[in-house]
Amino acid sequence: MEQRKIMALGKSSRVISLPKPWLKRNKLEQGDRVSLYVQRDGSLVVHPSVDVKEDSKKIHLKIESNESEDSIIRRIIGSYLDGYTLIKLTSESIFSVNQQKAIRQIVGTLYMMIIESDASRIMLETLIDESKVSVPSGIERMHMITISMCRDILSSMKNWDEGLARSVVSLEDDVDQLMFLFLRSIRSAAISPSLANQLGLDALDCLDYQTLVHRIERIADLATSIANDVIALIDSKMSVPENVLTALIGASEIAFTSYDTAVQSFLSKDVSLSNEIIDKQKEIDEIFIGITPLPLFGEPDDISSLSHVTYIRENIRRISHDAADIAELTIDRTYKTQRFPEPRAALSLNSFKN
Repeated sequence: MEQRKIMALGKSSRVISLPKPWLKRNKLEQGDRVSLYVQRDGSLVVHPSVDVKEDSKKIHLKIESNESEDSIIRRIIGSYLDGYTLIKLTSESIFSVNQQKAIRQIVGTLYMMIIESDASRIMLETLIDESKVSVPSGIERMHMITISMCRDILSSMKNWDEGLARSVVSLEDDVDQLMFLFLRSIRSAAISPSLANQLGLDALDCLDYQTLVHRIERIADLATSIANDVIALIDSKMSVPENVLTALIGASEIAFTSYDTAVQSFLSKDVSLSNEIIDKQKEIDEIFIGITPLPLFGEPDDISSLSHVTYIRENIRRISHDAADIAELTIDRTYKTQRFPEPRAALSLNSFKN
């Protein structure tokens, strides 16, 4: 760690010199401006002003001829989340048909496009500017899609509506797309003080929002699983006993309402309902105790229908647990301390005074 002495400039100003290699690396000259950020621990970060363009981050992924589609997708997602703007894919021979399909499938899910392509090389480019992303309002959009999935699941169970359940499944990709976008923005903000300042985030915000995004995406996955089980029951023309269906609907209403309230409380930093949300898990447990063990129904040798009902029950319980996790996160977030003032705007090199 390099140390520099604070020097006097006139009667009131105090200055330190900036390392020449750092100035050269960031293409800064006399008269240019930098941004100063006061961190939560009292340290000061000097960062090039946001109008200084950084070179695009590039990565080269070499794809083996026998590499699985899932492996390729995971590597592209990892590169995207780590903030790479250009992702170059090359094959040691040529991309197989399945590999090309997998690449195009994940490009459609992420905010990316294919800008170059041939039999053994594909270049991907991101289409987003992280500095323009509003994380809180974007997460609210993500939540609105997820809660609409939950409400449609509830309606499909009440009316035994297969079409409505299938519409829920179709919305999962929309939630995933937003999840990847916000995780990329949050991760980028965690390592870039200037971006974090633009987005209005500090280190704890990044941790809290990342956890929230993962919880919302998980609840969307659970809602999709419930929808698939409802579709399977309807397709098999299976009639669920009235007391079981009533219990599932009642527990769903509690779990989905708890989730909606938990996210709204998080975004508004309102802890007044957090304990109530956490305690709602007990009500769901009591409802399920009334149908445990689940009664057998259908043909004696048909246990698949019973399995679908069991999965629905457990996924409802998991949504309730995730809602409680969000409520606990809200409590932690609301009482975090703010020891130091908000970051100041960009200052000129010679204007930092006592």
